[in-house]
Amino acid sequence: MISVRKQQLSDLVASWSLLLYLLRRLNLTMVPNLSVFVNGKFCKNPNLTVAEDFFFWGLNVPGNTENRVGSNVTLVNVDRISGLNTLGISLARLDFAPNGGLNPPHTHPRGTEILVVVEGTLYVGFVTSNPNRLITKVLYPGDVFVFPIGLIHFQFNIAKTNAVAFAGLSSQNPGVITIADAIFGPNPPINPDVLAKAFQLDKDEVEKLQKLFENA
Repeated sequence: MISVRKQQLSDLVASWSLLLYLLRRLNLTMVPNLSVFVNGKFCKNPNLTVAEDFFFWGLNVPGNTENRVGSNVTLVNVDRISGLNTLGISLARLDFAPNGGLNPPHTHPRGTEILVVVEGTLYVGFVTSNPNRLITKVLYPGDVFVFPIGLIHFQFNIAKTNAVAFAGLSSQNPGVITIADAIFGPNPPINPDVLAKAFQLDKDEVEKLQKLFENA
């Protein structure tokens, strides 16, 4: 039995070594400029990387909050820094207009978020999975709050001044689904009969909401 297991282990090691050899030959020797598709993005040949692949500037610049929700998110993910690919982290700056600037209810399907307030006062919260429970907190500069992966959450400026926060996320590409936009503004739209039943609304109310969000 021991000799059989040793042989199986030996075969496994040999197969793995062969695979690594072939990948090395393919990526670095036979086709030195070849990119590999990993985790949704192309990996650059490490021998060809430069400092700019790991760099982003501009998080000191306030985002434009003159929009319908009064907030702006500047996301630094793998689309902005290619060197983040496969590393499982990203960063965002969140700016909020005074008197009700809102980062509306949304989810990140691929990442947990940890947020720190650096300016202003934010009312934040998330909703647990069924049975739904609302967890909220008022945050001041220096306060930190965690939004678990996949849960609906929000941030709301309850002060008369601007608010600024920074957030780290546990994915290089966390994704975002804004609830209202996803429900009332997808293309093509969801059948209004479905939404009327789900939200216990009149169909004409649903259609008004769809009209409002179709070009949002």
